[in-house]
Amino acid sequence: MSITVTDITKTYGAQKALDNISFSIEKGEIVGFLGPNGAGKSTLMKILTTYLSPTLGQASVNHYDTTKESKSVQTSVGYLPEHNPLYTDMYVREYLQFNASVYNVPKDRITEVVDLTGLTPEAHKKISQLSKGYRQRVGLANALLHDPEVLILDEPTTGLDPNQLLEIRKLIKNIGVKKTILMSTHIMQEVEAICDRVIIINKGIIVADKKLKELRNREQQTVIVEFDYRVEDVALHKLDNVTSVNNTHDFVYEIVFNTTEDMRSKVFDFAHDNSLKILQLNQKNASLESLFTELTS
Repeated sequence: MSITVTDITKTYGAQKALDNISFSIEKGEIVGFLGPNGAGKSTLMKILTTYLSPTLGQASVNHYDTTKESKSVQTSVGYLPEHNPLYTDMYVREYLQFNASVYNVPKDRITEVVDLTGLTPEAHKKISQLSKGYRQRVGLANALLHDPEVLILDEPTTGLDPNQLLEIRKLIKNIGVKKTILMSTHIMQEVEAICDRVIIINKGIIVADKKLKELRNREQQTVIVEFDYRVEDVALHKLDNVTSVNNTHDFVYEIVFNTTEDMRSKVFDFAHDNSLKILQLNQKNASLESLFTELTS
């Protein structure tokens, strides 16, 4: 396992930031770590990167104990904190050279990470001259300098515009081909676009730990249909897997099905069998955001 968390509790006085949580992450997984503000996401990431020690329990990264073998953990982890700390008066390459000397890695590695993170067009500039998107790239390049096996990213896309979001999203996805990534975020779209698996934490407790595919499979499906004539709800309830029917207005109905099968064809058949015309027929799926709200409310 790349990351193992066993019965971790972290307290600040009388407040429990983390309450006896456990999970493991296999090599090569990209895992989204979700939770509302104050749920304990950053606290756990600081434990995994040795900035904090747990009150109780154990954590290991690449089989190194985060408390007893902190130096080994630090050399095998690349960390991008939520507030990306950069020396803005330094040039991009100058900043990376400074950190390369700290990690004692060869200078040609700087060119590799600059290319990998798409920084080449901006590498001659001062960091203060860069957009937020490129500053995030500098942070990622720095996290990758020592070629770590595990990347821990805390809110890597916060504050980016739509174009920057797409760029950083693609970059993280590409890096994840060879690295294990634990990514904290509260942006559901980022998890759906990047991650293989999601862990949801609320008030210091893990409330879900599932493959993203499994979470999608448990989503309910809503079909919105408009007929040319009013239909009794009881007739629509006879369709397979129906959980609810709502006549929203006029002849428009929202039918909720408890299945992943596309039920629009069944609704079409119903209309045909009952000599009804369909004026509109759409499908919407409950999003990860809805699941998140359900588990953290």
